[in-house]
Amino acid sequence: MTINPNPASLIATGILTFLSVAGFAQGRITVDAAKVMNRIPDKLYGSCIEDVNHEIYGGLYDQRLYGESFEEPAPPDNITGWKTLLGDWKVNNGVLSVKSAPGYKLICQNPAMMDGSVEMDIRFPRNGQNAGFIVRSGREKAGMDEFDGYEVSLEPARQRLVLGKHVQNFKLLKDATVKFDAKAWTHLKVEFTGPKISIYVNNDSKPSLEYTDNDAPIITGRVGLRTFYADAEFKNLQINDNGTAIKNEFFGKPSLQISSIWDNISTANAKFWLDTATPFNGKQAQVLQFVSGTGRIGLANKGLNRWGIGARSGQKFQGYVYLKADGLTGPATVALQSADGSKTYAIAQLTGVTSSWKKHAFTLTSKATDGNARFVVYISKKGTLYLDQAVLMGTGADQFKGLPLRADVAKKMQEEGLNFVRYGGTMVNAPDYKWKNMVGPRDKRPPYRGHWYPYSSNGFGIEEFVAFTEAAGFESAFAINVEETPEDVADMLEYLTGPATSKWGRVRADNGHDAPYKLKYIELGNEEVIWGDIKKDYQHYADRFNLLYDVIHDKNPEIKVICAAWWRSRSEDNMELVFKAINGKADYWDLHTDADEADAGKIVDRNLQHMHDLFLKWDPNTKMKCAIFEENGGLHNQQRALGHATTLNAVRRHGEFVLTSCAANGLQPLGQNDNGWDQGQIFFTPSQVWGMPPFYSTQMMAKAHQPLRVFNSVDGNLDVTATRSENGNELVLHIINTKTTANNAVIELSGFTGRRSDVKVSTLAGDPKGKNTLQQPTLISTKESTVQLAGDNVIYSFPAHSYTILRLSK
Repeated sequence: MTINPNPASLIATGILTFLSVAGFAQGRITVDAAKVMNRIPDKLYGSCIEDVNHEIYGGLYDQRLYGESFEEPAPPDNITGWKTLLGDWKVNNGVLSVKSAPGYKLICQNPAMMDGSVEMDIRFPRNGQNAGFIVRSGREKAGMDEFDGYEVSLEPARQRLVLGKHVQNFKLLKDATVKFDAKAWTHLKVEFTGPKISIYVNNDSKPSLEYTDNDAPIITGRVGLRTFYADAEFKNLQINDNGTAIKNEFFGKPSLQISSIWDNISTANAKFWLDTATPFNGKQAQVLQFVSGTGRIGLANKGLNRWGIGARSGQKFQGYVYLKADGLTGPATVALQSADGSKTYAIAQLTGVTSSWKKHAFTLTSKATDGNARFVVYISKKGTLYLDQAVLMGTGADQFKGLPLRADVAKKMQEEGLNFVRYGGTMVNAPDYKWKNMVGPRDKRPPYRGHWYPYSSNGFGIEEFVAFTEAAGFESAFAINVEETPEDVADMLEYLTGPATSKWGRVRADNGHDAPYKLKYIELGNEEVIWGDIKKDYQHYADRFNLLYDVIHDKNPEIKVICAAWWRSRSEDNMELVFKAINGKADYWDLHTDADEADAGKIVDRNLQHMHDLFLKWDPNTKMKCAIFEENGGLHNQQRALGHATTLNAVRRHGEFVLTSCAANGLQPLGQNDNGWDQGQIFFTPSQVWGMPPFYSTQMMAKAHQPLRVFNSVDGNLDVTATRSENGNELVLHIINTKTTANNAVIELSGFTGRRSDVKVSTLAGDPKGKNTLQQPTLISTKESTVQLAGDNVIYSFPAHSYTILRLSK
């Protein structure tokens, strides 16, 4: 018997020693390499990319500027006594208003309070999801659920009063039906005493909802206002702090009228406004007027969240901006500068600006390296300048295979070992997410009200995604809005896969891609029926699926279509309704799973088995299978890496039933978590890209892939699958130890005679909360070694919180 007592420390020191020790084992792994259990999906190693936190527009999409269309409104009014955490908050005659958005907040800067009450009038100019109070709030940050406290909100569409608890997340505590006119003023009052919360609607003497929080109640904090996808207006706010009445009037100081993603750099007398009458594209353009004085007036852009534009000495950028002018007596200038404008790295003058919109192209070659540069456009003479559609991109090797994509981000995805990428998620449920808005010249594509971001760009759309995955060598699937018309879906199929001689194929060819794309999978919708009238909406989805499936199948019968109805295993009658409506048409049903817990694979295993059992119960001859298009969570640390590994072990056990498992989300900009999904496998800044621990678990699996799962059993706490090659010459063991101590397990091998004693080992181990940082990008990463393990019975020590792959060969 051969043993590895502590591979983690030995690998770290480069010393490997093996001792024969009787009775050392804590578990037993039995493997029969001759007994094949099932095939393993060849497209197992997937990733889901969705523009949740600007990982596309601001990341993979090689547009270095943010706010390119000047669609974002001017910054919110400075509300006296309140702190703005995102959102277009405005005050008019004592009425505070905010536009629909995902979790924008306004926090009162009065001292934190314990017991008391808060009340106000609220109305909804348009039906939306909800808006209302935050009480006992703390640790507030910009982002959908980024605070601790209680949420008290009204939902116009459902006529519901909702009480939720946030601890940097959301948990529904209780809700109740209330009747109110959304467009009229509704009085909402909250009383809180210790752990008890009472909520009154429209001055009723009896609470509409009462709740006592006995689970770690939050007993102190500030008052705030919040909207969640609803236009809302507020007035007559009154706060009572333990008997002391505090009346809050809303006062706002108007902000400078500059689209909020851009900054003023003026040194002369200037005026700024947003033009909604004659924009080149979208709903508005930016206007700046040089009134008098000397110097320059203009705007600066530092990219996503003003994190800077990464520039290297000698790096060449290409760009353009649409301009028109009124009485302008000189040229417009564009430049690449240091963050404070004290240094100019590249400059170009744009002449011939007329009274009509015109595209002005330029190139800028940086003469310095700066990871925090800015782009500026300005004028130095009197006149009025209109700006729209400003673009700055890389050139040459900085773009991925000639596509408008950041090469460093795309190459990192290849390094991860991915072979399947899904593009979709809740972003496709936005009403304006329509494919015909995503093709043609990018400067003429309309910006749209996205689900995750209300001023989304169509610069990266379905065609860019398909072109990227084809160039990168990934199998691809994308989701479409299920409310697309059958005619438009038919046109989409012809555009993507039709010959260049067809009507829409010719449009594709004219747009630069003569050959049809090699498209194989399309998903109809995303997480459909996750809200709303379940019975009615499942039937609606089934009807829409069949309507769109028919045109897809008619245009290209080779395409496999995926069902996106939200899987509710405990709602068997609704699942059966959808199944029977689409059986024989849908090739896969999208199942979304969670992978935050280290042993997440246990639940995934059960859910896959239950889904498969129900399919066979409803039709023993069905060919429908499962596709895990979102393996979700809210982490990107070592614990998530183990959850990803145990999930993939579960998928291997159900290999012939599952197409792929796409970890979500694939990408994330550093420091960017607007919407509660802090889960990227690959992180990036303007000039650096690195993998998080889940990146390395995917990479390990992909490198060690074998197509056949063979029999194994486990006596102990390890999660194990065994795979081998078709010819039987390589055996691979995937072992996850989720525990806090090392596990010394006996491995009993059979059916694999004549093997070599040298075994290749890959290990990913570390603190479950550990993650890789900008300063230490490989802190938790794969360690490779070769060990000597002779015989059919060996002992191997698997480190705490680790994923280990043993590769044995003949």
